[in-house]
Amino acid sequence: MPLEMEQECPECGETRTFWKTGTTKLHLGTKQKWQCGECGFGFVRIDGAVDTGATA
Repeated sequence: MPLEMEQECPECGETRTFWKTGTTKLHLGTKQKWQCGECGFGFVRIDGAVDTGATA
C-alpha cells in the first residue's frame, strides 16, 4: 500500500503530493487519512465508498 499519492489539492489549486497519515479497519472497510504535504489539507477515504476529498 503506497504511503504517498499525487492528487489535485482544493486548497492549493494544483496537483500535490498527499501523504497517508493513518489507516484504520472499520465495519465499512479500511479508512485511510491523507494530508497535503504543502498546506496540510486532509481528507478521508473508506474503501472507495466514502471520499471526503473528491471534487465535484
